Parts: sequence; C-alpha cells; structure tokens
Amino acid sequence: MDSLFSILSPSLFAVAIAVAVLSGVVKGIVGFGMPMILISGLTTFLSPELALAGLIAPTVGSNLMQATRNGPSAALASVKQFRVFLIAGFCTMVLSAQLVRVIPQDVFLLIIGIPVASFALIQLVGYELRLPRPSFRLEAAIGAFAGAIGGLSGMWGPPTVMYLTSLGTEKTEQIRVQGVIYGLGALTLVGAHIGSGILNAKTVPLTMALLIPALVGMWIGGRIQDRIDQATFRKVTLIVLCVAALNIVRKGIVG
Repeated sequence: MDSLFSILSPSLFAVAIAVAVLSGVVKGIVGFGMPMILISGLTTFLSPELALAGLIAPTVGSNLMQATRNGPSAALASVKQFRVFLIAGFCTMVLSAQLVRVIPQDVFLLIIGIPVASFALIQLVGYELRLPRPSFRLEAAIGAFAGAIGGLSGMWGPPTVMYLTSLGTEKTEQIRVQGVIYGLGALTLVGAHIGSGILNAKTVPLTMALLIPALVGMWIGGRIQDRIDQATFRKVTLIVLCVAALNIVRKGIVG
C-alpha cells in the first residue's frame, strides 16, 4: 500500500477506482472499451506509462471472465475459429511493445482512429458494411494491425470490434470472441511489458488494486447486457466504438 500511495494520493486512488468501475460496466455491456476508458481516465493524473501499467491486471482478469462466461469449450472453439487473427496479433504486439519509449504514438493513433470512427459513423447512419465470410488475408491484416496498436497503446479493441461487426457476429458469440481475443492479447501484453519495463515492482500494486473494482463493474454491465436484444446491442456497440475511435483521434492530435 505504501508503494501504491507513493504513485498517487488517496483521493486520486479513489478516482482511479471509479474509473475502473466505469470501464468494467462499459465492457460488461458491449465486451470492449476497458483499456480506452482506463487509459483516458488515468492519464488525466498519471503518466502514460503508469496508466498503461495500471490497465494490465484489469484487462487480463476481465477478459478471462468474459471469455469463459459460456464455458471453456466455447472459448476454445473461438480460439480455433480466430486463430489467424490471434497469431498475427501476438507477433505484432510483442514487437511493437518494445517500441513504446521509442516511436511517437500520435501517428499510430490517427491511423487507427480515423478509419474506425468512419466505419462506426457510417454504420450508425444506416449503411451496413458487411463481409460475406471471413477472409484469411483480411483477418491476418486486421489482427496484425490490432496487435501493433495494442502493444503501443494498450488499446486493440476498435479494429477487432470493427471486424466482428462487419461479419454480423451474434451478440453472445461476439462478446465471447472478444473476450478470448482480448484475453490472449492481454496475456501477451503482460509478458511484453515485463520486457519493456512498464510492468515492474513499482507499478504492480497499482494494477492489482484496480482489478477488483473493474470486475465488479463488469458484473454490473453483464447484467445489463443480458437484458438487451441484438439490434440494441449492435447500436450500443457502434456508439461505444465511435466514441472510442474519436477519443483515439483526439489523443493522436493533442497528445
């Protein structure tokens, strides 16, 4: 606890807890958005490196909970189905995580934010962009892109959601698949940022302190998600995706 309060004051710790709960509620409803909310909220009073470290344990724990909600066998089936996406994302995430302190993130954030925001806005106004079936090349490309951005910023959700939404994935399956993809990505992120130095003895207490509040928020969000239909889920997903992408664009422009 002394190590934790050497990073932030008790009052700011309470704010961090509130941010973690909110991120969990949003993730419980639409299956993504936790890293975006955590990184946006925590960077208002922490350095980007500390904020990135803080989101690691909540991201791992929440995605494990999300991926296994329908049982281990369903989770394994999702791993098999999206193995190309996962392998491509794993490779690029490990590589890009080592560049956190070297490459400016603004260009990467704009590259991901602008097309994802455009995709979500087009869908929200009524024009549906659908893929007739999964494409090996497209899945590998989006997986690699998501992994590269995830390693640099901790946010690999938007391109993943864009891909799953384009496939017209059913609500329960999409939530599970997102949990599997993000969960394996989060485990990769742990190893990558142990190597990069982001996750260390000083930052571990912070990320572990945010784990339980994030899971509580996710449980609340899950109860809400159970009550909404497919059309509402899709609309809420696109709204959150649009907000997330516009926030990424904002960060790319103003830093």
